[in-house]
Amino acid sequence: MPREITWTDVEEIGIQLQEKYPDIEPYTVRFTDLHKYVTGLEGFTGDPAKSNEGLLEAIQTAWNEEYEDAKG
Repeated sequence: MPREITWTDVEEIGIQLQEKYPDIEPYTVRFTDLHKYVTGLEGFTGDPAKSNEGLLEAIQTAWNEEYEDAKG
């Protein structure tokens, strides 16, 4: 069973998004879609209403770091 993650687990969310969506460039994703991606992750237990622009920006940045690392 995956460990529970919430909005503040930014790095873990970034890693999971990269694993689930390896061909998507993170900075092309709108926040409305990013919100759906995050809340749809296995193990995500955060309150969907508790996200905000700052958290989504941090998640997008963490995801982009994973994306760039994966590209080599």
